[in-house]
Amino acid sequence: MHQQKKKSFLCCAVLLSAGSLCFLSCRAASSVELLLLGRLLVGLASGLTTGVIPMYLAEVSPIKLRGAMGVLCPLGLTAGVVVGQVTSLEQVLGTEAHWHYALSCYSVLNLFCYAFYFWIPESPKYLYSVKGDQAGSLRAIRKLFGRHSIGDDYIKLQMECANGQSGSSNNGMPVDDGQPPPASRTLWSVLRDPTLTLPLLLVCALQGGQQLSGINAVFFYSVSIFESVGLSSNAAKFANLGVGCLNLFVSLFAPLLMARYNRRTLSLLSCSSCAVILFMLTLSIHFIEMVDWFSYLCIGSILLYIIFYQFGLGPIPFFIGSELFDLGPRPTAMAMGSLSSWGCNFIVGMAFPTLQTVWGAFVFLPFSITCVLLTILIKFYLPETRGKEVTEVAQKVAQGFRSKVKD
Repeated sequence: MHQQKKKSFLCCAVLLSAGSLCFLSCRAASSVELLLLGRLLVGLASGLTTGVIPMYLAEVSPIKLRGAMGVLCPLGLTAGVVVGQVTSLEQVLGTEAHWHYALSCYSVLNLFCYAFYFWIPESPKYLYSVKGDQAGSLRAIRKLFGRHSIGDDYIKLQMECANGQSGSSNNGMPVDDGQPPPASRTLWSVLRDPTLTLPLLLVCALQGGQQLSGINAVFFYSVSIFESVGLSSNAAKFANLGVGCLNLFVSLFAPLLMARYNRRTLSLLSCSSCAVILFMLTLSIHFIEMVDWFSYLCIGSILLYIIFYQFGLGPIPFFIGSELFDLGPRPTAMAMGSLSSWGCNFIVGMAFPTLQTVWGAFVFLPFSITCVLLTILIKFYLPETRGKEVTEVAQKVAQGFRSKVKD
């Protein structure tokens, strides 16, 4: 992650391309090993993508658009889920003869990574603060914002560097004072820094909690719920696709929400609402055989959960690390957050089927409790970041759990 963001994009594209080749050839070769290798490569690319893209978008965006740009990554992820749902339908590619095409169809979209690679500029902050390349930074700014914005944005960049995002400077150039530059902070140095304990906990808790809030479990369980109200197996799958489309539709409003409303407000509303809705879903599933209309209450709970999830719990964890950390420790923090997210995703995927068999409807209670805990953490320790300098936000959480984060 300390490497150039632009090269990271190319690395993601190469990993995804290699994974798609494995998927395409595994059926013809009757090789489970190729299938597993493809999953491994795509998993590596996914982790790298969800860490690098939000960080890049935050670094190239003006402060007033930082939130709106930051949600583009989860918006693309949500759109990808819908594309996956469509291609996996039996009427499309979800058959025994074509499943490998369904797994590898993303390679068509992956071509855009190569097509726009040479057009996308490197992050100006990276060029200026880490590489000390003023000329390269100016070229990147000119490419991003146009000639009329060069003066203001370049001055802004210098101010951020002077305020501590890139350490000491001398006439716009980094000073070699014998200390490692902030962007070269190691994992161990970040973990040992007490001023970074709280923001690192927030990033990992929000990204991990996003997965432990039950979004994937809800999608998994929704097919059986639709079948319980009388839909056929095929119709239930289409209804589940409708839930995915609702998820995408609501996520389209995320850029507007991030630009107009505070992160704390949206996060508190989203987490607390999801906690209540998941508890309601648990009770309605448990008593579904006793009360006829509880089947419709289950469906309503799922739809409400999707809506409130996309208000904050869905998009905000992806980019909040870029607003809590200065340029130096930011790559390490984003990597830790991505590790937390995918690790919790793995735990849910492995444990949910077994817990569902043992606990039945009460399998959703841990997800509800997770949302309650996130609500408490956000209320007391997440500072407001909308429209604020990263350095200002970082100072608010520098005192750990003694920090006063409320304005």
